[in-house]
Amino acid sequence: MAKHGTFVWNELMTPDVAAAKAFYAAALGWTFTEEDMGDDGLYTLVHAEGQEKPVAGIYQWPDSQPGSRDWFAYVAVDDIDAAVEKVGPAGGKVLRGPWAIAGVGRIAIVLDAAGSAIGYLQAEPM
Repeated sequence: MAKHGTFVWNELMTPDVAAAKAFYAAALGWTFTEEDMGDDGLYTLVHAEGQEKPVAGIYQWPDSQPGSRDWFAYVAVDDIDAAVEKVGPAGGKVLRGPWAIAGVGRIAIVLDAAGSAIGYLQAEPM
């Protein structure tokens, strides 16, 4: 289990998943598997040589939306509800309160005091 406050996941949000996969396969040797997310479409898991588990994800994101073509980071938190409660008093804003993703855990998206977005992740127990 990752320690509270450490980076645990990175996700590329892009309008062109195929181009991103082609680039990273050629540039870094990454391979990919797809997960069907139902109404949310396919989610691409990124695999790096020598790593047992996926190292990142790639998600189809509309070109017209903020965050398009950007990598997005997630930080581990021990208690997502308590972590989200601290965002406002610290000068930030909760963009999306905690929600569950089966097999992953609970996630929230927040803005820091400077207006930068980051994800919080309370992983499911293993």
